[in-house]
Amino acid sequence: MCAMKKAAVPSILVAVVLFALRVIAEAQQPKKIPRIGYLSALDPASESTRSEPFRQALRELGYIEGQNIAIEYRYGEGKRDRAPEIVTELVRLQVDTIVVAGGDTWIETAKNATKTIPIVMMGQGPDPIQAGFVESLARPGGNVTGLTNLNRELGGKRLELLKEAVPKLARAAVLYDPAIPGITLEVKEVLPVAARALRLTLQPWEVRSADDFERVFAALNKQRSDGLYVTGGPLINANQKRTIGFALKSRLPSIYIRREL
Repeated sequence: MCAMKKAAVPSILVAVVLFALRVIAEAQQPKKIPRIGYLSALDPASESTRSEPFRQALRELGYIEGQNIAIEYRYGEGKRDRAPEIVTELVRLQVDTIVVAGGDTWIETAKNATKTIPIVMMGQGPDPIQAGFVESLARPGGNVTGLTNLNRELGGKRLELLKEAVPKLARAAVLYDPAIPGITLEVKEVLPVAARALRLTLQPWEVRSADDFERVFAALNKQRSDGLYVTGGPLINANQKRTIGFALKSRLPSIYIRREL
């Protein structure tokens, strides 16, 4: 369990996954091709920025998909209600480990679905101890491990960077999905503290479905903000191109929690 820079994520993540597979392989007779369940909250195209480096890191270590390792991909396509269905499917397939490239909901769903299959987090944002996923960073316990980048705790720093980039920033719109507890906590508690120190006014905007984005964009055009702070989560990530397109068209300085955004 560790917090690392994104550039190191693929190699470290693969090391964690391979360690989990090795433990299982040593307990299995006869040997079989290990099978990884890859669980994403996004669609295949959006997820490719993470899944391809993951596959490349495996190849560099001699694990070729379709030859000596198999990967079962399942995508939520931005729909949280699909989590139980596709997690259950991976458990039914008896994959050797589950890599969760989603958020809080997806980790929790996987954790509730199996107590025996190792679950590897792919650098999610919540504090895994506070979320109840692990007992501690040094000794996670249970069957959940992996990486965390503590996104929520970095919210204030991102807001500070936006202010540095746009010195005249006085009002910052915040785009978020209120259905995600960790992100709501960030918007309601973490960001306001930083905003007061920076003398900024936050303008939170909720999006609960894909249909909400155009409504929010139209409102933002009327109530002009000086900058846009975009949080994360399956819904936000699945509509990333729309958000970027709006920000560019509106010439609205914006900051995101993921580099590919």
